Amino acid sequence: MSLAEQFTALDNLLHSTRHYWQCTAFDFDQLPWPELEQPLTVLSDQQVADLDSNQDALYQFFSSYIPAVNNLATLCDLPQASTTRSDYPFWISNGIKGRKFAQLQDFVCALGQESQLPVLEWCAGKGHLGRMLAFNRAPSVHSIELQKHLCEQGQQSAQQQGLAMRFSQADVLKDDVTGYFQQAQHAVALHACGSLHQTFISAAVSAQTEKISLSPCCYHLFTANDYQAMSTVAQHSKLKLTHRDLKLALQETVTAPSRVEKVRKIEVQWRLGFDALRKSLTGEQNYVSVPSVNKVIFSDSFKAFCAWAAEKKSLNIPQDIDYDYFLEKGKMRKRVTERIELVRHVFRRAIEVWLVLDRALYLQQQGYQVNVQTFCEKQLTPRNILIQATVKDRKEM
Repeated sequence: MSLAEQFTALDNLLHSTRHYWQCTAFDFDQLPWPELEQPLTVLSDQQVADLDSNQDALYQFFSSYIPAVNNLATLCDLPQASTTRSDYPFWISNGIKGRKFAQLQDFVCALGQESQLPVLEWCAGKGHLGRMLAFNRAPSVHSIELQKHLCEQGQQSAQQQGLAMRFSQADVLKDDVTGYFQQAQHAVALHACGSLHQTFISAAVSAQTEKISLSPCCYHLFTANDYQAMSTVAQHSKLKLTHRDLKLALQETVTAPSRVEKVRKIEVQWRLGFDALRKSLTGEQNYVSVPSVNKVIFSDSFKAFCAWAAEKKSLNIPQDIDYDYFLEKGKMRKRVTERIELVRHVFRRAIEVWLVLDRALYLQQQGYQVNVQTFCEKQLTPRNILIQATVKDRKEM
């Protein structure tokens, strides 16, 4: 199956099933799909959590109730890069946490060693990726980073380690970046977010950069709320995606520490409990979010949280409110919300693959030979998709 065929099949499936995933869970007090009410209601909270942490189990569970799900695993399947991690001296890995270093090792392995082009490292941070490529004998590495102190730290490390690297500070969304891209170059970007990686792709294409390698991340950041497709094929799609939909692609995560999960559970219960209280006082029916807040507030009481949230929403709470009643309402709504999210999460990888294929097809349109594969296991990072593009022989173009 070609990338275009895979995209079209996935696009059709997502469009036909959009009533399952193109919704906001907090908007509902009850499950919005009568055909799923029985199987979802009998699930325990632990079973919901277990299913949510295993995408293949999600497909299997819902395939009996949503026939299109039977095709999702195949349409979302991407080949795995053949990687054998290289060893690096301690001074290369120093300061990089274990999981992150393993991601970098797998990413570098997946890039291959056949090219000895100069490297452009995009959104480089301290240049960890660039240092590994320089250590692997890249002729030179030019690292582009927004934050001045990271550029300085990266440059100092490179000099101490005798690596052929230089850093440039730039705001890649505002500054003119065209001068950084060359034809005879390998442009790399690991987990650049949203418009950061879209700008990277566009600039590399404009320069006809010989080789482009990127792993996209956080597709909604620095972009308009209504998704602007890159490829012609995606521009003709009937799907109309928003930030909410793009965020769905990011909701497959590596297991968080238990303390983080505990706080998150309390936060959702309290937010939904306050929303029930707000609705009872105002008569409104739609869910209204309250701002993000320091998590320490969830170590206090539900009453204290409601007082804070009411102030943010200019709401007066009567003295005789039964907070225990509304906290229980929050707990009940949380069970509904989790089950709605479980259904939406069936399609989270599909949204991400759709977005990745949009980028891959755009690169194909621009005359590149494109390969899409995974570069590491999901346990290291669910954002494990690598797009590699090599410009075709310019004589053919």
